[in-house]
Amino acid sequence: MVNVHGIIYAYGATPNLTELVRNRTAASIPYCGRYRLIDFALSSLMNAGIHNVGVIMQRDYQSLLDHLGSGKDWDMGRRMGGLRMLPPFGLPEYHNGNYSGTMEALNGVRTYIEDIKEDTVVMMQGNLAGNIDLEAALRNHKKSEAELTAICTDTTPEYRHHRFVPDADGFARRMVFNRYEAGEGIASLEAYIVSKELLLKLMDYCYTENKHHFHRDAIANYLEGGGRVNIYMHNGYAKRIMSTESYFRSSMESLRPEVRADLFPVERPVRTKSHEDVSTYYSESAVSRNSLISDGCMVEGEVINSVIFSGVRIGKGAKLKNCILMRGCEIGENVCLTNCIVDKYVTIGADQTLAGSPALPLVVPKFSKI
Repeated sequence: MVNVHGIIYAYGATPNLTELVRNRTAASIPYCGRYRLIDFALSSLMNAGIHNVGVIMQRDYQSLLDHLGSGKDWDMGRRMGGLRMLPPFGLPEYHNGNYSGTMEALNGVRTYIEDIKEDTVVMMQGNLAGNIDLEAALRNHKKSEAELTAICTDTTPEYRHHRFVPDADGFARRMVFNRYEAGEGIASLEAYIVSKELLLKLMDYCYTENKHHFHRDAIANYLEGGGRVNIYMHNGYAKRIMSTESYFRSSMESLRPEVRADLFPVERPVRTKSHEDVSTYYSESAVSRNSLISDGCMVEGEVINSVIFSGVRIGKGAKLKNCILMRGCEIGENVCLTNCIVDKYVTIGADQTLAGSPALPLVVPKFSKI
């Protein structure tokens, strides 16, 4: 077993995801027909041989608990170690309100981190849609002899992000904070490999100085003190889901074969909670083009450029285009849906028409009846 421990941040609700995170965290949002976003981080860790993982939570985590269970679907159901769910503990001030930043979240589970037996910690975001080759990243980290490695991307994120500016030797000694566009440096995916010793030092500094943020507080202080950050480039598909628009856009991108091949390579499988279901039924009137349709559905209408989760019923004469329908939805006859995100167990009666736009998709909240 590798001498590495995993930490996944799954505490953030991300307000720009609006109705999608009313009763769940961003990490537990359904994705690509059968998965949850956190499956990518868990599977990346599993594929690198990392089976001791802590998931930092704070609120609205019932759906996350239901999905993860004991962790056996990711080979993390162990008597000793394995998958551990981490609500705030250790410091009473972290039981109220929301975490102000990553360092506050880490200090909220400090006793857990102090008890980690491994020398190295991999930290990942639970809302990142991307299959990262952590085995290669760990080899790169070890070879560099660095205390801290940042996993970066050559693309430009659509949200406020931080950029490392590497020197000729491949190490970054400077950062550019809070960027919304391309520019100097390369964008961080906010996934890191760090020695446990350094992580505890950074936590001590932030707690003592009442600092809450990993980048502009902890890493900035580390760099100012002469530290250097090794850079590992992830060249594949990777998008943090930070808004309803980014979730919709990424879901539509997953319909492209090259994106799916990048997200789900054979050599690094993505596991999820197992659901045994019957095959999907397509009637003679059914039409399906460029869509992902999960098991257990009944399709009698037309489905174009859409992602359909399990247990969905689509009535005769219904027309769906550029839509995401989550588990258990029932769509009546002659319904027309365009650019819609329909959350779990929604019922839409016959002859209804709902439409959004690609830039502003219409979100139908969970359990709605229209």
